[in-house]
Amino acid sequence: MAVDKSTQFRGVAIALASFAIYATHDVLIKYLGGIYSPFQIVFFSVLFGFPMMAVFLLRDAKGASLRPVYPMWMALRTAIIVLNAATAFYAFAVLPLAQTYAILFAAPLLITLLAIPMLGERVGLRRGAAVCIGLFGVIIVLQPGVTAFSLGHVAALVAAVCSALNAVIMRKIGGEERAVVLLLYPMIANVVVMGAALPFVYQPMPGVDLLAAAIIAAFALIATWLLILAYRMAPAAKVAPMQYSQIIWATIFGTLFFNEALEWSTALGTAVIVASGIYIVFREDRGGRSATTPVLRNRTRPGPSAMPSVSALPTEAEAAHDLRALPTTDKA
Repeated sequence: MAVDKSTQFRGVAIALASFAIYATHDVLIKYLGGIYSPFQIVFFSVLFGFPMMAVFLLRDAKGASLRPVYPMWMALRTAIIVLNAATAFYAFAVLPLAQTYAILFAAPLLITLLAIPMLGERVGLRRGAAVCIGLFGVIIVLQPGVTAFSLGHVAALVAAVCSALNAVIMRKIGGEERAVVLLLYPMIANVVVMGAALPFVYQPMPGVDLLAAAIIAAFALIATWLLILAYRMAPAAKVAPMQYSQIIWATIFGTLFFNEALEWSTALGTAVIVASGIYIVFREDRGGRSATTPVLRNRTRPGPSAMPSVSALPTEAEAAHDLRALPTTDKA
């Protein structure tokens, strides 16, 4: 069923609002990261997220058990989400906002690479070249040999890899696992792991900082819901590139709140990474160019969300398309 242009426009506008909320969510993470350990921030933000998520979990009327259909994949995804939260929270705390986003924006490039062994995706010369160019953009941002390569940079790179792995795993199992299972296991794991580390890093939090942790949880949930709504209203090829609007907010917020100046290397490298990511999205959107469209079907955003999102699940129309689709030769 075709969607009219006005609905598509609203979908794109909602996507922009979603990513603006995500960017504000990240500002709060950076603020708290200047005071507290990432383990403590993740712990409390997930803890505050449980009551909000409970509303969603109770709406799952399916009577099936909480046993995963794919236990090994689910265990791997859970570990990845825990690592992603800790490393991304740390990266946002110690690196400039724009620089952190630039590195995290490499996730779609990594998804394209990881989809080859994990999904059987065939990447042709053009998309392969786009990935290489995008990864060169990451090198421009990092400036090896010119600027010091810190633990924050390592954390951001690890977070980008984790985001990509999570997206590919969701593309592989998301259509068969219950949403409640996809949400519950990573949330419990975050509380257990971060809670185990808490005695070693804990610092008393005044009420205003506890409120900030609660707002982080609320913003993550609201932004995810808006992103799902956007994908229902507009084509993925129009929604997905909107994630790059976060770099605008990062530049504004970094200047206003953290006295951060946008370096030429970050600006140039980000432009290269964004151009490559957008090219890959539009190449996947062209029929017959990709058998699995791993980037186009990705419903999550690279970033420090401590609460897992099920927005990578395919829509009913996409699932039906997958059943009809035959293997294709990728010439992209």
